[in-house]
Amino acid sequence: MKSFTPNRATILIIDDDDDIREQLLYLLLSEGYTVHDRSNGKDGLKYAQEHPPTLILLDITMPNMTGHEVCTHLKRNEVTNDIPVIFISAQNDVKDIVKSFYVGGVDYVNKPFNHEEVLARVEAHITIQYHKAELKAQVAELDAFAHTVAHDLKGPLSLVTGFSDFLIEKDDFSDHNEVADILRHIKEGGHRAINITDELLLLSSVQKQAITSEPVDMETVVQETQRRMKFTIAKHAGRINITSGWPIALGYAPWLEEVWVNYISNGLKYGGCPPVLTIGADLTEDNMVRFWVSDNGAGLSDEQKRALFVEFERLDKVYAEGYGLGLSIVYRIVAKLGGTVGIENTEADGSLFYFTLPAAPDYSWDI
Repeated sequence: MKSFTPNRATILIIDDDDDIREQLLYLLLSEGYTVHDRSNGKDGLKYAQEHPPTLILLDITMPNMTGHEVCTHLKRNEVTNDIPVIFISAQNDVKDIVKSFYVGGVDYVNKPFNHEEVLARVEAHITIQYHKAELKAQVAELDAFAHTVAHDLKGPLSLVTGFSDFLIEKDDFSDHNEVADILRHIKEGGHRAINITDELLLLSSVQKQAITSEPVDMETVVQETQRRMKFTIAKHAGRINITSGWPIALGYAPWLEEVWVNYISNGLKYGGCPPVLTIGADLTEDNMVRFWVSDNGAGLSDEQKRALFVEFERLDKVYAEGYGLGLSIVYRIVAKLGGTVGIENTEADGSLFYFTLPAAPDYSWDI
């Protein structure tokens, strides 16, 4: 389904009456819609298949191919079968009206038509189409999250239950080191499950919570993240270098701290041995601030990079081993704050993860 918003809908008019097309074009263009028109059924059907519109206004009585025939072909094609069709016709016979709905039309307007009525019906069906697309995307995303979360939770929960069964069935507990090691594994599995739950709660807040972006001192956010991750950094024997001279961006500090946690965690996990991370920021030509973390790891192939950042419409299509749910949350946080995410390889063959945010107006910085 073509992505659109109600105020950016595209409408196709198919009618052999030049005066009717001209009236509809003027009416719809004056309301801000993008409008195309065709004077016969065959041309209209061809255009709709090549450039699927949001909605179609369709006459019934046309030479060579009637509106009913056009609609039948539209509904048989998976590219166009979900496009709402409003018939606009001088045919007032009940059979013609019933057939219009039978072949897949969603509404029927009699000629001569009232302008306000046409606009009201068009707006109503475009709004319905928008909400259908929104609901479809949400259902697909929910299915993808279920797949990803199940994948992520299966590992730590299997570890916890497996080692617990081993302890229950074990007769000899004389080897205290072995028992202590097993308990450490159980604890790690439990912590991982808790982390996944925390990620889901964060994701829920990102999707539902309304926030107002404000100037963020990102260098301070990074330093706080570093303090929060002190033990994780020590565990990986990692070293983090923070550059100076940070532009001020618009954002929401609590969410952005989670972005840095994900990026730094990935750098520690997939960097060199030991991992060395460099964190910095720069101002782009389009007045956005790009924040980044580069590591000294092996870098990623083009295929691996595409698997990490491919719009995250369905997580089961972009799931990358080891990265799991975190990067999808990063994507959603940054997108909601008006930015973008990405990854590139560094000159030293490592990886550089970045995200952008709008630069704060009327702020000066030292770069």
